[in-house]
Amino acid sequence: MLRRGHRVVVHARDKAKAAATSEALRDATAVLLGDLSSLEETKALAGEADGFGPFDAVVHNAGVGGSSHRRLTRDGLEEIFQVNALAPYVLTAMMKPPKRLVYLSSGLQASGTGELRDLQHERGRFDGMRAYSDSKLWDVVLAFAVSRHWPSVLSNAVDPGWVKTRMGGRGAPDSIESGAGTPVWLATSNEPAAMVSGRFFYGRRERRAHPAAYDESLQERFLEVCRSLSGVALGSSGP
Repeated sequence: MLRRGHRVVVHARDKAKAAATSEALRDATAVLLGDLSSLEETKALAGEADGFGPFDAVVHNAGVGGSSHRRLTRDGLEEIFQVNALAPYVLTAMMKPPKRLVYLSSGLQASGTGELRDLQHERGRFDGMRAYSDSKLWDVVLAFAVSRHWPSVLSNAVDPGWVKTRMGGRGAPDSIESGAGTPVWLATSNEPAAMVSGRFFYGRRERRAHPAAYDESLQERFLEVCRSLSGVALGSSGP
C-alpha cells in the first residue's frame, strides 16, 4: 500500500516490534503501540489512531494462534478471544468509522461453534484450535454486524489463506503476498466486486461463511456481550 502511494498507519504490539516496523517501513505515517490483550491499551490505541483519522480503510489483521493451554489476560479474559475478536470490536466501536473495514478471519471459521455461552472456553478440556476457530468466526460475525449497523461503511471479512508467517509456519502453502492480496484489494479497489459489504472473501472471490455468521440475532447478542465485557458500545448510526 505504501508503494502504491497510500498513507499508512501501522500498529505494533510492543516497542521492539514498533522499532523493527519503523525501520522496515520508513515511509509509514506512524507506527502506533498497543497490546491487544489489554483492554486499557486497546482503548488507548483507538484514541491515538483516531488522531490520524478518519481513515479510508482500517484492516484488522492482528491475532494470536491456538495454544495448548488456556491463558488469561490481565483483564481475566481468555487471550485468543480477547485479541482476535474483542479487540477489533473495541477498536471499531471507539474509532471514527472509516469508509471501509476489513477483518482478517480464517478458513477455520467454518469449524467455529457460534456458541456464546462459553466464549471464555472455561468448560471441559481447553482446545486451542477450537478457541482459534471460534474467534475467527466471531470476526465474520462482527464484520456482518457492522455492515448492518453502518450501511455507509463497506465492512467485509477475509480468509487470507494459510500463510507463511511466523504464526502460520514454514509449511504453510501460501505466501505473504498472496495473503495480503485480498485485504489490500478490499481496502483500496474501486472495482464493483470490491465495493460491497457484509461479505466473506477468499482470493478476491466471495465465499459462503459459516451459517451462524448470517444470523442477525446472534450478531446482536455478540455485540451485546462485547459491550458488556469492554464497556464500549457500537453506535448504530455510523458515519
